[in-house]
Order: sequence, then structure tokens, then C-alpha cells
Amino acid sequence: MEDMANRIINGEMRALARGISYIEDQHPDKQALLTTLFPRTGRAHVIGITGSPGAGKSSLVNGLIKEWRKEGKTVGVAAVDPTSPFSGGALLGDRVRMRDHEEDDGVFIRSMGTRGSLGGLSEACKDAIRLMDASGLDIVIVETVGVGQSELDIMKVADTVALVLHPSGGDVIQAFKAGIMEIADLFVINKADLPGVGQLKGEVEDLLHLTAEQKRWKPPIVQTVSTAGKGMSETAGYLNAHKKHLLESGENREKQLNQLENEIARRLQERFSDEIAALVSEEVARSAEAGETPDPYDTAASVYEKWKQGLQKV
Repeated sequence: MEDMANRIINGEMRALARGISYIEDQHPDKQALLTTLFPRTGRAHVIGITGSPGAGKSSLVNGLIKEWRKEGKTVGVAAVDPTSPFSGGALLGDRVRMRDHEEDDGVFIRSMGTRGSLGGLSEACKDAIRLMDASGLDIVIVETVGVGQSELDIMKVADTVALVLHPSGGDVIQAFKAGIMEIADLFVINKADLPGVGQLKGEVEDLLHLTAEQKRWKPPIVQTVSTAGKGMSETAGYLNAHKKHLLESGENREKQLNQLENEIARRLQERFSDEIAALVSEEVARSAEAGETPDPYDTAASVYEKWKQGLQKV
């Protein structure tokens, strides 16, 4: 793992790809790799691109990569695709839509299946971002599945969140109901060559009055036609400006600590859940042997007390 970590730090893309595979496959030494690389993280600008399916997120990312490469910045992409509940496989289509960068050594693109995660992100996504960050990439883009009201997970991993909308009706209201409007730092109205752009922009502006009043950063609205490359420079400029705002205002550190707190809590919950599941199974089996139907309220309280006593003994 130490050799692999050094190769990742030196920017070897093959080692980076293998490291991410270790994370996805739950390699026994993955924690050692992540622990070694963690001190090297925190430099990359992590950008979340979210929005409903069909909004043009992948073509937008493709255009943004071109802009940042013109600036001499290196870019990593974690494109999260839905995993089939039947076959367990994922159609990793973003590789197809980003073929423009296949021969570019300054661009690393990794498609990841959700593998049952309901938050629009792969469980391994945060760790993959860390590896890309440690490899020295300047910008790491996380493109989410686009599953609507579960997309809030993006705020737990990204410094900057861009919400991609398109003139098709219902997008803004659904985003508002889901709370996504409140976490977006930039609104991108893509496919701006279609009818209804003016109405969509007006709806976004109206809803922003309700959600952005207390924010120090007022989310801009930009219009793009990503397939034609229109609006890419302006979009990249706003994303860069938000990173600068985070650093100058101190919000970057505050956001980082909040994300770490959420991550540590989630990792502990995963560990504790296995212990609690075993206790629940024992309690239900005991009741069943006694010919009783376990009361879920009393059983939950009893299991919690047993679990707490076990912690106190440790």
C-alpha cells in the first residue's frame, strides 16, 4: 500500500485507477491506503454537478474540462451511474460522452456505480475523491446520478454545487421541494436554445428570493448550450469565483469540518449497525422461542440498553 500511495502522490494515473478499484472492491488494505494519503488531501476544488436525468450534465462536464485544460488545470471526474437492481451492473455511459479527453494525461475520468446507494452517490465516491485529490489533480468533478430528492448527499462531499436545469417544466419545483435549491452555489440553465428559457430563469429567480437571503454568496444563474460549447467559459468562471469566495470568507474550513463530522458519524453508524442488527436478531429469536410476538417499541428500547451496556464495558 505504501508503494501504491507514493505512486498516487506522484500523479501516476494507473496507480490512481487501481487504488479506486481497491476501494470499490473493499480490499483488506484500503484503510491503510486512505490513512496514508489523507494528509495529502484538501487542495483540490471538489465540484458537484447535479440535476435531473437528461439535463445535459455529462456534456456540461465535457465542456468545462476543456475550459479548465485551457487554463492549464488538471481535472478528475467521478461520474456516478445507477446500478441495476436486477443485474447489479451499471451502464457507465459518461465514458462514452467524454471521449474528447481520452488521450489527455491531464484528465482522469472514473465511472462508478451506485451499488445500491440511494443518495445519488456511490458509497466509495468520497474515498475516490480523496485519492484524486492526493494525486495532485487541481479540480475534481463529481457528477451525480440525478435521482431527484436524494441528491442532497452531494453537499457532503463537494465544495461547490452546480444545479443543472433545462426548459422542460417541473425541474425547479421538484428541486425546491427536495431542498436542492438551498444547497446550489450556481444554477446552470442548459439547453438554453430551447423554448421556455425565460420562464425557467424567472422561476429560479423567484425561488432564490426565498432561499438565498441569508447566504453570503448569492448563487448566479448562467445559460448554456453545452453541446455547442456556449456559456462554458462563464460557467467555469463562476465556479472558480466560488472557490475564491470560500477561501477568502473562511467558509471553506467550516464546510470541511461539517463534512468530516458527517462522514465520521456515518462510518460509526455503519459499524454500530452490524452490532445492533445482531442484538435485534437475538431478541426476536428469544421472543419467538417463548411463543411471543415482540413489541417493536419495547424491543428497540431493550436492544438499545444492551448495546449501551456493551459499550460501557469496553
